[in-house]
Amino acid sequence: MSDLRLVLFDVDGTLVDSQGAIVGAMTAAFTALELPVPSREEILSIVGLSLPVAIAQLVPDLAPELQAGVVQGYKNAYKSAREAGGAAHSPLYPGAREVLDVLNAVPEYLLGVATGKSQRGLDELIKAHALTCFVTRQVADHHPSKPHPSMVMTAMAETGVAPAQTVMIGDTSYDIDMGRAAGVTTIAVDWGFHAAERLGADHVITSFAQLPPLLNKIWKG
Repeated sequence: MSDLRLVLFDVDGTLVDSQGAIVGAMTAAFTALELPVPSREEILSIVGLSLPVAIAQLVPDLAPELQAGVVQGYKNAYKSAREAGGAAHSPLYPGAREVLDVLNAVPEYLLGVATGKSQRGLDELIKAHALTCFVTRQVADHHPSKPHPSMVMTAMAETGVAPAQTVMIGDTSYDIDMGRAAGVTTIAVDWGFHAAERLGADHVITSFAQLPPLLNKIWKG
């Protein structure tokens, strides 16, 4: 059996605090089409889904062509804000970089992401924060939307790591349900977009500092 361990992270709401960026871009998209803007709570509830799926769930009664307009408007507004804001557009949560450095220094650990972001969006985020530690990067462009397990299954196939040696870390029901469907251990964070205690994850952490000892406990007993 391989000694490798795969640690997969969601991005928005888990590694980066993108609430303001997402709400701002969504507000701009709806406003540009002169449509009622959903509430902040409604917008944040769909974070993690692939963008077209998220919009369809957010405004299911909206005509398909208007849904497509919101999708494109969101992309345009998010891109403009990201280019103007740089790393400050979606800052890392406290302790995120430190724990990534700690985990990346463990020879047996492989780090990856499974995100509803596009390939371009993830690439720009990684560039802005100089996050070079991820050996597998699964994005919405190449998979069905979460909670389908495709992202996790592909990450395991790419790295050669079995489900028993893989964890999925996220902040929404989509992340935890995806991990569960893939047969891996799930860890919820309590600082994201969904209430952690309602997600049914195998474990919950309240700070990044708790992650390394938790992983050690999961895999070494």
